[in-house]
Amino acid sequence: MGKIKAICISEKRGTRKKVVEKAKLVENWGIETDAHGGTWHRQVSLLGWEDIEAFKARGAKVDFGDFGENLVVEGLDLQNILVGSRFHIGEALLELTQIGKACHTHCEIYKSMGECIMPKAGVFARVLKGGWIHPGDEIILEPL
Repeated sequence: MGKIKAICISEKRGTRKKVVEKAKLVENWGIETDAHGGTWHRQVSLLGWEDIEAFKARGAKVDFGDFGENLVVEGLDLQNILVGSRFHIGEALLELTQIGKACHTHCEIYKSMGECIMPKAGVFARVLKGGWIHPGDEIILEPL
């Protein structure tokens, strides 16, 4: 079991995401007002709080949303959850669709640190059932 530390959205692709107090997950879309929503397999991005903190300990000046993540989560080993796994956040149900992604443009974080953690530590999900989510909400994995 894990929990949401922060929810981040952006209105335009290619811009830093900002932290919001709550978000509405929409079935087969993603976060209602996020630019990365759509009928594809990467509707919601997740990144571990622990991964962000370890990167900061190495000198990175980053904050929630800087990696383009929608959900900062604590207490889940995201890279070791199997693709196809489902998890509940309140009334919402998500399915893990992808682990990591290639970084083609080398973001500002990569330019300053020589690497970015999202390609190896970030995961992606699609929304199977919508609902409101908030920081502090528990994330409960369904048994496979």
